[in-house]
Amino acid sequence: MSEFLLQARGLHSYYGESHILHGVDFSIRKGEAVGLMGRNGMGKSTLLKSLVGVVAPRDGAVSIDNHPTRGMSVHQIAQLGIAYVPEGRVIFPNLSVRENLNVSARPGVDGRRDWTFERVLKVFPRLAERLGHGGQQLSGGEQQMLTIGRALMTNPQLLILDEATEGLAPLIAQEIWRIVGLIRAAGIATVVVDKNWKAVTGITDRNLILVKGRVVLEGTSEELSAQPGRLAEYLGV
Repeated sequence: MSEFLLQARGLHSYYGESHILHGVDFSIRKGEAVGLMGRNGMGKSTLLKSLVGVVAPRDGAVSIDNHPTRGMSVHQIAQLGIAYVPEGRVIFPNLSVRENLNVSARPGVDGRRDWTFERVLKVFPRLAERLGHGGQQLSGGEQQMLTIGRALMTNPQLLILDEATEGLAPLIAQEIWRIVGLIRAAGIATVVVDKNWKAVTGITDRNLILVKGRVVLEGTSEELSAQPGRLAEYLGV
């Protein structure tokens, strides 16, 4: 059995005739936390969507737990233990917080139910105070907590967070990073996209930087932090 939970090789993805990903390789081990960074429009979200089947690569291959995903639907890929929190905090606005969480509840691929309704509320006490509120009544930060909590209710092997703290106030963003740290400590593999490279490298084992749909830099958090010149070149920091 492979040590990798997810492996992608030579991904070429398009939107119409626009060639977005150019032969991207990506992998994540079980329990590993990986950061994906780059300026806007460099292909980060397209890579995530290609991994979970929202975008079908024209070339290359993705496998999850040794299962090739070519030809699988999005929900079939999700059933392999992949939880995807997209950019924009997509929730069910007309359902209550309780309903948003319960609608996704299911055991993991190995039958475990480590992430119960009660455990999610313990991690997200704000949600416990708003169980009867509709999704549209929540603040942006609360909606992000709800999307992450809903993903955890699927008991995933891998949690993918696209723009984890985009548009959130600093104190709320800090709370989101605390929660992501707890998820990582619980042994769930995690892929994080965010513009705050210091926060990302503070919780990840390894990181990749994309420029125009190609991986231009890869290394541990310590290795990237020791290269401020290259971070400035590729991220504008």
